[in-house]
Amino acid sequence: MFYEPNKENPFKIDPFKSLVFPRPIGWISSVSINGVANLAPYSYFNAIADEPPQVMFCSNGSSVNRKYKDSLSNILSTKEFVVNFATSETREQMNITSGDFKPDEDEFYFSKLKTKKSKLVKVPSVKNSPVNLECKLLRTIKLKSNSKKISTMIIGEVIGIYINNKFIKNNRIDSIAMRYIARMGYSEYTTIDSKFNLRRK
Repeated sequence: MFYEPNKENPFKIDPFKSLVFPRPIGWISSVSINGVANLAPYSYFNAIADEPPQVMFCSNGSSVNRKYKDSLSNILSTKEFVVNFATSETREQMNITSGDFKPDEDEFYFSKLKTKKSKLVKVPSVKNSPVNLECKLLRTIKLKSNSKKISTMIIGEVIGIYINNKFIKNNRIDSIAMRYIARMGYSEYTTIDSKFNLRRK
């Protein structure tokens, strides 16, 4: 089968997101200029550079309450955010934080997640996350849209990294033990529970 997504779609549900997987979930925490914390998962997320370390995530669509989603609005105002990671243990809380909340509603409170004070930014981190990446905003890029949907890429520089010591063994990261969850297609997720090694030739 071949089709051009801008001209036709032979599926009832667009399969594009089901074809690029697994997509790591950036569980983005931010804070408003009024001090209200926000937490939301984004599967259009990844690391994009390492000297210095940089990450990106994409905010697609608008909030039911205002032009931009709360994460984007907050980051544009404060220039800071934290990337946290949902695990098998916190998947239900992650799902709760994906809901539409009002700008003055704190997703940490509604999901019953504990916060942790970050070292270098004012944004709180998720205490239950094995890793917290404290970030400063570098730039935003407005993406092409075929509708009124607003799509914005947020790029941040990672200025501080927290790793739970129990996931460090022999001076290496025990990635499998973290049990990160990742997005597949539709309402499908997966957990990273195996790996194999390949050495560059």
